Amino acid sequence: MGWGGRWERGSGWGTHVHLCPRYIQPQNITQNLTSVSEFFLLGLSDDPELQPLLCILFLSMYLVTVLGNLLIIQAVTSDPHLHTPMYFFLSNLSLADIGFISTTVPKMIVNIQTHSRVISCEGCLTQMSIFILFGGMDCTLLTAMAYDRFVAICHPLHYTAIMNPHFSGFLVLVSFLVSLLESQVHNLIVLQLTCFKDVEISNFFCDPSLLLDLACSDTVTNNIVMYFVGTIFGFLPLSGIFFSYYKILSSIRRIPSTGGKYKAFSTCGSHLAVVCLFYGTGLGVYLISAISQSPRKDVTASVVYTVVTPMLNPFIYSLRNRDIKRAMWKLLSKIISS
Repeated sequence: MGWGGRWERGSGWGTHVHLCPRYIQPQNITQNLTSVSEFFLLGLSDDPELQPLLCILFLSMYLVTVLGNLLIIQAVTSDPHLHTPMYFFLSNLSLADIGFISTTVPKMIVNIQTHSRVISCEGCLTQMSIFILFGGMDCTLLTAMAYDRFVAICHPLHYTAIMNPHFSGFLVLVSFLVSLLESQVHNLIVLQLTCFKDVEISNFFCDPSLLLDLACSDTVTNNIVMYFVGTIFGFLPLSGIFFSYYKILSSIRRIPSTGGKYKAFSTCGSHLAVVCLFYGTGLGVYLISAISQSPRKDVTASVVYTVVTPMLNPFIYSLRNRDIKRAMWKLLSKIISS
């Protein structure tokens, strides 16, 4: 059952989590109340020859992501010209991206190195919670950044008064609390599960939807609640972004000169690219999961969403944003000269 796979008695979620009796092997039928204490992450490939390559590839992507986002945080912190709400939100987005990728990739690298795919029930629940927390923060912070651009372009005379440091900090706090609420709602749904028909998760991390699929009890209600919660927490931020850009485009169209239109919209270019990348890959993962019957295709789509997107964000902002590019060059020059 996977590399280093083994069965143990355990307490599951802290309640009784069991295997469904019909999935227990005949010789173990008397142990149908044996608690499941571990899950097995099937990962990206079963081919032993690919494991070193996957380890190097994902370690490289992880280091690039962490270093790139740390560089943005340091650039924003060290340059007084970037002490504005937009870059304050950007530095928090970079921090959320570091947490987002750190929830899944290090565990996968350790599993490859130790030839083990085991994750404890408690570890699985913790990973799922933190993953949803940082994923939710990405959504809500992108919405806050869209609102910031809306105020800057549509109400420039009131920008300083509206987007003051206290209100910016409040938006980040709300982003964290809303994401924490979403994470705990998913936790409560998964904690209701009392037995599983299998312990193999066809991904490299504990995906909440896959955990529901493994449940042997009727999960229709839980699925409805989970998708409803996902729709609310996903649809509302996306609606806020769409509304902000609708108003932004309406304001830009009223600018008489072509140069003025370009200058106004150029301040939104990086954010819009990140929004398209984040929601585009997220929607792609959802559609592939719904249409495809191949677990491997689902895993590949998940890699794009959970690993590639956080890695590309620093490149998008450093390449498209002059202020960030200037601050990063200044920071790198200072580091090299010292």
